[in-house]
Amino acid sequence: MNGVAGRPALFLDRDGVINVDRGYVHRVDQFEFLPGIFELARFAAERAWPIVVVTNQAGIGRGLYGEADYQTVNQWMCDCFRGEQAPIARVYHCPFHAELGVGEYRVDHPWRKPKPGMILQASADLGLDLSRSCLIGDKVTDIEAAAAAGVPERILLDPEGLGSGPEVPPHRLARDLAQALAWLREFARSAGERPATR
Repeated sequence: MNGVAGRPALFLDRDGVINVDRGYVHRVDQFEFLPGIFELARFAAERAWPIVVVTNQAGIGRGLYGEADYQTVNQWMCDCFRGEQAPIARVYHCPFHAELGVGEYRVDHPWRKPKPGMILQASADLGLDLSRSCLIGDKVTDIEAAAAAGVPERILLDPEGLGSGPEVPPHRLARDLAQALAWLREFARSAGERPATR
């Protein structure tokens, strides 16, 4: 079922999933989309799954760039997704860091992954069914946040094939976004999710 209320969502980390993680990306000229991201996002859009980005942005809190810099890149990124027929429903970012944040940003905030705050906020804002949702991340903290929020399908991008320790919540490994999409297709089939009727 693809109802308006209680619909599943696709959660995406940003750096390392949507774009190449160059370390504190905060300008458009630093932003390089990972191959396959738009195909994967269109798969979600075709099923009327909201695409939700949840990203730690401690570079703001550390004073490496400002909120305005982040918002400029964010707006450009969202425009690109819209142009690819895969609009992003909402982007949540956490600029806080408990140890490295400066001034008001030095906070142990419930939105900073591995805490689930951004995912839970998205669920409340958009009326999501987290128990039917999926998250794709490139760090263990992404997987931990998804598990804490009750998101069952968790895919860790693992280009180097390093794997992860047994203490990490259960998840699938994908070497690239093409393999992540294959896992996403399998998840949709097993859940009986089909393209939305236009």
